[in-house]
Amino acid sequence: MPLSKFLPFRTLEDGWHTDLLSFLQRGVPKILLALIIALCFQQVVSFFVKRMRKHADRLVGNSQRAAQLRTAAGIIRATAYSLLGFYIFIQTLDAIGFSLAPFIASAGVIGLGISFGAQSIFKDMLTGVFILIEDQYNIGDVVKVAGLQGTVESLTLRCTTLRDGDGTLYIVPNSQIATVSNLSRDFSVATLTVSVDTQVNPDRVMALLTKLATDLKADEAFHDVIIADPQILGVDKINGHEVLYPINLRVRANQRDGVLRELRRRVLIAFDKENIPFGTASSTLVFQKADPTAPPAAA
Repeated sequence: MPLSKFLPFRTLEDGWHTDLLSFLQRGVPKILLALIIALCFQQVVSFFVKRMRKHADRLVGNSQRAAQLRTAAGIIRATAYSLLGFYIFIQTLDAIGFSLAPFIASAGVIGLGISFGAQSIFKDMLTGVFILIEDQYNIGDVVKVAGLQGTVESLTLRCTTLRDGDGTLYIVPNSQIATVSNLSRDFSVATLTVSVDTQVNPDRVMALLTKLATDLKADEAFHDVIIADPQILGVDKINGHEVLYPINLRVRANQRDGVLRELRRRVLIAFDKENIPFGTASSTLVFQKADPTAPPAAA
């Protein structure tokens, strides 16, 4: 005897056919419509993200603006895809007949519990929003945050990724960032303090340092790096047997190290050529034991 002749199985079979027919008539069109809407929205987001990245690639002379556009494009893409995934998930639940009222109520309770247990996450995201709005730093900038220094490799609403000079990768939650020191904004100042012996004529030293700094700026390799005339501030401090002469050079952002290395090299060569001794901060006293065979000094 076929199982379909039994009443329970017939009821189950009829219910299964009814649910399947209802899903095909109502659920499938809802899912397809949600997918079409999500696909259209994804294409719009992708279009604007690609336009922003292409525009950033064309900004050769404005690296700051290019980095800002790339950062904004990445965040817009990630946020939009997250919203699309949540939208498709909700529409799929509704299409299969899942009641959204208990889900929304449960989500509210769960969200309230998460808000108490994961306050740092919301603080990370809020701080990330203000970092972007206020344009504190962008991808490619050299910054000091949370006691760490490095190049910004990634910036999201959750965290900032830094790459140190020795290759170390730091992942800093945005909520830990209280103070930002941006070393890549506008320009940098390369300062070299030269210590010279007090016996050397200060005018001679200042004339030599001025010539060295001016020649460095005129050098073809550093002409585009040094963006202002050098400043020789004169005698800044006298300490023991040394006199300090600061040299200030305004250079392009993140270009201080190379300029200072070359200036130090030229100072060493020039001081050796001109027989100018460097200063010493401490005084040295030499005590000599008296010779017992020497005649007494005249009164």
